[in-house]
Amino acid sequence: MIRLSSIFLIDEKGEKIGEIETSEALEMAQNAGLDLVEIVPSAKPPVCKIIDWGKYQYQQSKKKQDSGKKKSKVVVKGVRLRPATGENDLNFKLKQVEKFLKKDARVKIEIILRGREKAFRDASKKKLQDFVDKIEIPVKIEQSIQKQFNGWNILIAPKK
Repeated sequence: MIRLSSIFLIDEKGEKIGEIETSEALEMAQNAGLDLVEIVPSAKPPVCKIIDWGKYQYQQSKKKQDSGKKKSKVVVKGVRLRPATGENDLNFKLKQVEKFLKKDARVKIEIILRGREKAFRDASKKKLQDFVDKIEIPVKIEQSIQKQFNGWNILIAPKK
């Protein structure tokens, strides 16, 4: 499938042979029982390599799989509060938030308002801020307190 008359060749051992004719490179690949593969088509002249095509595809798929494993997954945990949440429940949820932060997870804290509670938005915003202030682990606020249609939310993460 290589249409150009001259290419830059790398042999099966990884040694650079240099610029040669495509027909000569194809003959070398056939004699070695391998394939001639265009590695860098945008180069002038294009870079081709003598390799086992099946083995090359297998190695590329393994590289792609391994690169996905090394990525760190961003975990966002959620905690929901209500304006009428009792003090003991707030302390329990506070411990949950601290546990999540110790595991390096981001935490989205929401305060949900229903019905007449929506008339007291300012008080609920203050309650959310007080809750965040009670967290003993040092945190950084990734997303400040934002108004939702049914309350407020904030996104925090552990400080590193």
